[in-house]
Amino acid sequence: MNNTVHAFAPGRIEFLGNHLDYNGGTVLGTAINAGIYAVAQMENEPTFHLRSKSFEGSVISGSIEKLEKLSGDQSWGNYCLGVLKVLQDKNLAPTQGFSLTLRTDLPMSAGLSSSAAVELATAQCLLALSKQSLPKEELVNICRQAENEWVGLPCGILDQGTSAFGETNRVVQIDCAKESYSTLPLPLRTSFWIFDTGIKHDLIDSHYGTRNQECKDALTIIQALDGSIECLTQCPVSLLQNIEIPENLKKRALHVVEEQARVHRFSDGLQNKSLPLELGPLLTASHKSSSLNFENSLPELDFLVEELRKEEKVFGARLTGGGFGGAVLAWTSQDFSQADANLIALEYENEWKHKPNYHSFLPSKGACLLDHSDVKLVN
Repeated sequence: MNNTVHAFAPGRIEFLGNHLDYNGGTVLGTAINAGIYAVAQMENEPTFHLRSKSFEGSVISGSIEKLEKLSGDQSWGNYCLGVLKVLQDKNLAPTQGFSLTLRTDLPMSAGLSSSAAVELATAQCLLALSKQSLPKEELVNICRQAENEWVGLPCGILDQGTSAFGETNRVVQIDCAKESYSTLPLPLRTSFWIFDTGIKHDLIDSHYGTRNQECKDALTIIQALDGSIECLTQCPVSLLQNIEIPENLKKRALHVVEEQARVHRFSDGLQNKSLPLELGPLLTASHKSSSLNFENSLPELDFLVEELRKEEKVFGARLTGGGFGGAVLAWTSQDFSQADANLIALEYENEWKHKPNYHSFLPSKGACLLDHSDVKLVN
C-alpha cells in the first residue's frame, strides 16, 4: 500500500555517564544492532490501533481526538500515545486515524532503552504519515517530551539522543546542556556484551525520580554558595567536599561530578587513540561510584561486575541504564567468546540460583525510515 510506512529505532547502550543527562552533563552511548521495528498505515476513521508483537494478542484502540493514559497490560502504549500527543500539540500529527504495529529483537528489561526506541520509531512513522520531516534534534526533543510529560519519567536526552544519532562503529557523545551531538570512533577489535539479570527495573515506580530530585536539591544548595554554577556537573569536587550538605545529597552530587570527569577522560582517550586497557578501568570505576555513591546498583549487578573484572579479556564493566535492576555492560576484546560469557553466567547462577541472559551487540546506525526492501517486520 502506498500509505504504509516503515521505521527502525535501535536500542542503546549507555556506555559511560550514568545519570548525567538530566544534570546537564556530557554522556557517551552507542546505538546497537537491535531495536524496534514499526509499520504504520492510515485508517479511514479517526481512530488509532496499536499492536505489539511482543505481547500476545495485545491490541490497543481509541480515538485520536480524545487520548487517555493507559494502565496495566496496556501501559506500553503510553510511549506511542505520548508521541502522538506532542505531535498533535505541534500540528505535526496525522489528522486521520492510523494503525501502528511494533516488533522488537531487543531483550526486554535489559537496560537497552526499548522505550526510547518505541518513541522514535512511532514518531518517524507518524511524521511520515502526515508528510512531515524533522531534524534529528527536534525528533529527540519530541520523544523526550513525550516520556517526561505523558509517561511521567523525568529522563534526559541520553536514550533518545543515542538511538537517533547512532553510527556504525562509533560512540555518540551528547552535551546535554547544549543539546549537541557528535560521534567518536571506537577502538577496533572490541565488543559489547550485555549480561541481563532478569530483574525488572520499572523506573517510574523505582527510585529514579528520587535520585533526580536529590540532584536538584544538591544543586540548589550549591548554587546558594556559587551562583555561577548552572548545573550539577559543573560543581568542583573541592567545593562539594567543603560545604554543609546532607550526606545523601553529597553522595549523589559526588557521583555526578566524578562521573563527568570519567566521561571527559574517556572521550579524550578515544581522540588520542588510547588503548582499551587504559580506558576500560573508567567503566569499572563508574560502576563502583554508582553502587556506593548513587546507590542505584543491586548486589546482583555488583557481583557480575566483580566477576567480569577478573577476566583478562574484559576491559571494563558497569551497570548500564537507570539501574535498580536490569543489566551490566562488559566492554571486551573480540576474543571474549560465547564460552567465556557462559562461564560468567554459570558463576552468577551458582550465587543467585538463576542464570542471566547474555547478548553481544555491535555499534550500529541510528533511527531511520526503512525502504520496503529493508523491512524485517513480519505481518
